[in-house]
Amino acid sequence: MCGIAGIVGKHLDNKMLVQRMLDKQTHRGPDAQGIWSEEGICLGHNRLSILDLSEAANQPMISTCGRYVLVFNGEIYNYLEIKRGLDYKFRTNSDSEVILAMYIQYGTKMLDYLNGMFAFAIWDREEQLLFTARDRFGVKPFFYALHQGQFLFGSEIKSLLAAGVDPSANEVVWADYLVHGSYGYPNETFYKHVQQVPAGHHLQINSGNLQPRISVYHDFVSHVKQQKVYEEAKKLQTDYLELLLDSIALRFRSDVPVGFNVSGGLDSSTLLSLISQVKKGQTENIEAFTFYTGDERYDELPWVQDLIAKTKSPLNPVLLEVEEIPDLIEKVSYYQDEPYGGFPTLAYSKIFKAARAKGILVLLDGQGMDEAWAGYDYYQTNSQAVVQGINTSPTRAEVLNPDFAALARQIEYPQPFDNALQNKQYRDIFYTKIPRALRFNDRISMMHSTELREPFLDYRLVEMGFAQKPEMKIKGEQGKWVLRQLVQQSLGDIALAPKRPLQTPQREWIGGPLADFVEDRIQALQSNPRFDKNRLDQGWNSYKKGQSDNSFFVWQWVNLNLILK
Repeated sequence: MCGIAGIVGKHLDNKMLVQRMLDKQTHRGPDAQGIWSEEGICLGHNRLSILDLSEAANQPMISTCGRYVLVFNGEIYNYLEIKRGLDYKFRTNSDSEVILAMYIQYGTKMLDYLNGMFAFAIWDREEQLLFTARDRFGVKPFFYALHQGQFLFGSEIKSLLAAGVDPSANEVVWADYLVHGSYGYPNETFYKHVQQVPAGHHLQINSGNLQPRISVYHDFVSHVKQQKVYEEAKKLQTDYLELLLDSIALRFRSDVPVGFNVSGGLDSSTLLSLISQVKKGQTENIEAFTFYTGDERYDELPWVQDLIAKTKSPLNPVLLEVEEIPDLIEKVSYYQDEPYGGFPTLAYSKIFKAARAKGILVLLDGQGMDEAWAGYDYYQTNSQAVVQGINTSPTRAEVLNPDFAALARQIEYPQPFDNALQNKQYRDIFYTKIPRALRFNDRISMMHSTELREPFLDYRLVEMGFAQKPEMKIKGEQGKWVLRQLVQQSLGDIALAPKRPLQTPQREWIGGPLADFVEDRIQALQSNPRFDKNRLDQGWNSYKKGQSDNSFFVWQWVNLNLILK
């Protein structure tokens, strides 16, 4: 896991600009920093050493033939299997060099072979062509901008802004966020002049034409339609378990210690069970991390302790206290660059900080099961909701200036399947839940120079689960039915527990001990032309009186105040 940056163009100060970009994202890779440049191109890299810790694996990396130069962020989990079939004289044991060799041998078709999370750029010195790509689900970020006749890219938005890109807000995306709770379409950001390569796409430019040419390389819909649809649940469970164990094993490939996040829910409990199987019960050196707040209405610590007691993994409970929230919000907002999810993200920040302090540089997480196996309650209804566990609208469009609110689009998502369930799942995987969670998690882990891996987002697992019939996913008003059957023997009652959103006392804290902090931020918005001052006051006063079952809209206001300072 690292940071990448680059500029294609012929300004004389590009090396200095790339240095500024790298300095802004040093947290992504504190172990080494490198810059390579020649006329018309400058590439930079921040390295977090995970595989092949030697200096030989530093980047930018030049191919043995000298023609290609690579900067790469992420991990290729199946790099050893790929490496065996390549005709290339390797100088390192890194997965980075495997990408170079793959590109030389297969060109753009190389992407079909990669199982991993990645964002990379390869410069062809002969053709004067930049080839970039992002993994199938967008675990790793790739932002870019056209600025003063140049093409700039980086792992974080703040890096592009440091190079002089106009920081003006994307008012349409902000309006969508405040009216609908949307975080933008896959190519958009909250900044007018910064875009991103969508998940499963590659981008190419050449020195003579800096206009990006973006193409999809992974057609998820076609792959799903080619998947086997099982008639027998037992056979599905057997085949799925085999893939699960392989995915976990691949994500334990590391030259630094690996741990995992755990909660009391089904997904992370499944992760815990699978890790124990992969490691044949020898988990005494695999650290587990969880957070709690001291509020028994929300805390899952007792369930986590019961789970961990069945293993040899040491448990590291991390306490999130209300007194530290204001300072955490300020710090995390800087690293996020865009609106983020609320207090659970703050708690995750503390988890990654604790992991780093113990020398655990890689953590596994349980993201992705709900979307692949229809785990959310709204999958079982005609509702188009995208928020689990609330009954009222999560937003308050009425507090906005009508002219600003009118910028919001009618949010529509593709419906490439012939049934409503799969179309909702598709929306969540590529447009709402997964892109949002991955963005939060990448930035919060990188904030503390740690790597987060998502074994349940192995594309083989997602496509296999997604393709199955509704009755394999939902039965008796329970989602993730096949998964529950698969793990019931090892997890007992947890396998049958209803889906719970990951919660903190955010609603109570915002209206209680944090009310003054929040009110200061809301007062600062009263002169903001995006809001109607009187309606904003009414909305906040109503919230303080307990007249809401969620705090998302108040959190939106705080987000806007902190990010659009």
